[in-house]
Amino acid sequence: MKNFFSVLFCVILACAAWADTFTFRADRMSGSKATGKEVTILTGNAEVRSDKLLIHADRIEISGSDNRFIDCSGNVQGFEEEKNILFITDRMRYDRTLKIARLEGNSTMEDRDNEIVARGRFIEYDDENEIAILQISVRLFKDNLVCRSEYAVYRRAEKNLALSGFPLVYKKDDEYRADRIRVDLDTDDVVMEGDVKGSLKN
Repeated sequence: MKNFFSVLFCVILACAAWADTFTFRADRMSGSKATGKEVTILTGNAEVRSDKLLIHADRIEISGSDNRFIDCSGNVQGFEEEKNILFITDRMRYDRTLKIARLEGNSTMEDRDNEIVARGRFIEYDDENEIAILQISVRLFKDNLVCRSEYAVYRRAEKNLALSGFPLVYKKDDEYRADRIRVDLDTDDVVMEGDVKGSLKN
């Protein structure tokens, strides 16, 4: 019990140094306050709130100077409240300084304001620049638009998508293939480059 309150006290002090709000809760908590090896482990219904990001997971590990790194595993869900973006993944690592989230395993990013759902085996989302990089078995869905590739860059502010690695786009009943495909997600316009193929249905 003494160790628990010691770790809790150190975490609260470290959090106070941050400009954003940082809180957590869980069924169980353990950790170390050794200098250079500060770590807090939350298990069972774990929850962390950092600035506008709320994270739920079976296990959350908080480490680094001023609790910079958050490593989550098991039924991970993250919600960026200001931009209305939902993350669902097997594992997520979040850098509170750079505000970059890295999702690994079966991962979904749902941009609710833009009505876009993106899936892949690896997703990196840069919150400050609003850029998502998706890799391996990438799928993106929007209205009647379905995009597939092995690599994609989604620029949220510009509402555009760049696909490479066997990209394929279905737009209603039409099909587009090329070496590289760019999609304007505001107008659904498709631009293709290199070995262009497709089929259009009236």
